[in-house]
Amino acid sequence: MTLGEQDRLDGPSAPTPEAVELFGDALPRAARFAELLAGPGREQGVIGPRELPRLWNRHLVNSAWVGSVVPENATVVDIGSGAGLPGIPLALARPDLRITLLEPMARRVAWLEEVVAALELDVVVRRGRAEERETRRAVGESDVATARAVAPLGRLAAWSLPLVRPGGTLAALKGASAQDEVRRDAVELRAAGGGDVEVVTTGAGDALTHIVVVHRTERRTAAGSGPGGGRRGRGRKDRSS
Repeated sequence: MTLGEQDRLDGPSAPTPEAVELFGDALPRAARFAELLAGPGREQGVIGPRELPRLWNRHLVNSAWVGSVVPENATVVDIGSGAGLPGIPLALARPDLRITLLEPMARRVAWLEEVVAALELDVVVRRGRAEERETRRAVGESDVATARAVAPLGRLAAWSLPLVRPGGTLAALKGASAQDEVRRDAVELRAAGGGDVEVVTTGAGDALTHIVVVHRTERRTAAGSGPGGGRRGRGRKDRSS
């Protein structure tokens, strides 16, 4: 059954004023994405039913805000893309970007491929785990890595920064405890190759967005390349949503 055949009439609420501003001419396709999440996305388990009343601000707008820290014409890899967040809203709001959606689960890769086709997006979907060498060779180094609800910050940096060119950034969407995560995981961030770190907060209400921006240095520290440090000695991804 195709996404169109699975669609339901009880879709999400109307776009918020913030969504209208962020998505601009791409608003109709953003609305279509919201409908796909509310219908087949809910049925396939890529998003929970309790999230439907706040799809626009909590998910689409929140994801699109990542674009505020991404340079023009940048290459971006969305790690653990899942439902397509933040990668698909980012692609809609920022068509100048070259985006790869990286996802390890086959059924979610299939979902992403169908959504990309339905929305006619010029986006690459790739199956793989960021921490695996094969994935790193295939994806290469991007200007920016982004992620949402994938793992604690230190672990996320160990997986993500090897996919970022020196001088590039990790832009991680985090909750209200973003500053606490930065302090808690400072040693892991340095070991993974992270340099300066800043927390950018934008939006308001359900759309309040905290973006942890980690700048990649030229190389990883010795602590990040030894047993038990950085990307080694780590478990699989912790998915909180």
